[in-house]
Amino acid sequence: MKELIIKRLEQRGVSLREVADLVYRLQRPYDDELTIETCITSVDQVLNKREVQYTLLTGIALDKLTEEGDVEEPLASIIECDEPLYGVDESLALAIANIYGTIGFTSFGYLDKNKVGILKKLDSKNGKVNTFLDDLIAGIAAAAAARIAHQKRSEEEAEEELTQKEVS
Repeated sequence: MKELIIKRLEQRGVSLREVADLVYRLQRPYDDELTIETCITSVDQVLNKREVQYTLLTGIALDKLTEEGDVEEPLASIIECDEPLYGVDESLALAIANIYGTIGFTSFGYLDKNKVGILKKLDSKNGKVNTFLDDLIAGIAAAAAARIAHQKRSEEEAEEELTQKEVS
C-alpha cells in the first residue's frame, strides 16, 4: 500500500524528498546534527501507518474527482476554490499531524500558514486541484518532524539517566 501512496504522490507532483525538506526546515533549529536522510526516514515511517495511507487515498481521490468534474455542486466549487471555511481538508491533515502529539499540531499550523517549499507549489494550483493534498503533505511533514523531536528527547533522557548512574 505504501508504494501505491508514493506513486500517487509522485503523480500529483510530490516527492518524498520535498516532504523531507519541510521536516528538515521544521526540526533543524533544534538539532544541529539533523540530516535530510533522517528526515526522509521519518517521512517513510509516517507513511507506513495504515491510517495515514487511508487518509492520503481519501484526500487525493477527492482532489482528483473534483478536478475531473465528478463531484457535485456546490461541493465541487467549495473544494476547487479551497474555500477558507470548508476545513475538512485541514481536519484530515490534522489526523495525520497529531499521530505524534501536539508538536505535530503546532508544526502543521506553521506549515499551513506559511506555505513553504512544496506546499507553495501545491497551493498555487497550476491547473490542478490540491485542496486536500497541500494540507495532507503539511500533516505528513508535521508528523515526521514530531517523530524526530520525540526520538531526540528520548535520546537526551537516556543520556541523562546514564550520566546520573555514572555519578552515583
